[in-house]
Amino acid sequence: MAVPTGRSAGLSVRDVVVRYGVEGSRRRRAGIGTTAVAGVSLDVAAGEIVALLGPSGCGKSSLLRAVAGLEPLAHGSVAFDGANLAGVPVHRRGFGLLFQDGQLFPHRDVGRNVAYGLEVQGMPRPDREERVAELLDDVGLAGYARRAVVTLSGGERQRVALARALAPRPRLLLLDEPLSALDRQLRERLAVDVRDALRSTGTTAVFVTHDHTEAFTVADRVAVMDAGRVLQVDTPDLLRAEPASVRVAEFLGL
Repeated sequence: MAVPTGRSAGLSVRDVVVRYGVEGSRRRRAGIGTTAVAGVSLDVAAGEIVALLGPSGCGKSSLLRAVAGLEPLAHGSVAFDGANLAGVPVHRRGFGLLFQDGQLFPHRDVGRNVAYGLEVQGMPRPDREERVAELLDDVGLAGYARRAVVTLSGGERQRVALARALAPRPRLLLLDEPLSALDRQLRERLAVDVRDALRSTGTTAVFVTHDHTEAFTVADRVAVMDAGRVLQVDTPDLLRAEPASVRVAEFLGL
């Protein structure tokens, strides 16, 4: 199911193709190699959370990496707020990234981990400390600023990683299976906390997961993917009530 086009605010993905096992732009355009993303179009409005949901190998992480600028496009375009991002390197897109392994700095305490992006931006220390305290409260870790990272549980480390990703106020946050390394009970609790933190900060986000319960908890809309294509994009309620195909219904267990 296609998402309506024509909105300039937020993320706009048009006919994106990503291929692996090729070198050089000519070979990518010629269709040589393995196609991971096969002509996906998707809009994410400002302040909206959209989940990319699908089985392993369906192309959801490849699409996320293409939006981030980590993978070259064989075809199509990625734009944000109406500006085409072709040729814009990862560090100049203004996007935040959060992966399964939060990749915290072990030599920094919690507060300095969260403050890292703010230091890079040159934010004055009093303003940094205020922002760090605000975000630690948002992710349920108020008072943790001086804690050593090595003393934290896996769930606490991912909360810190989320706060660090949110700290510079990214115009888009890309989350790639951020909860998949945690046990089921903790993932369910953290999914609610991630949703609340994203909404309280008004962050536009794309959230990759293979777990439909997680996707339905976190996202405003869910894009169900299979074999490199988007099969349906809808709210969780509409996906449950009106799956667009047998494949979507089967994947959602309906």
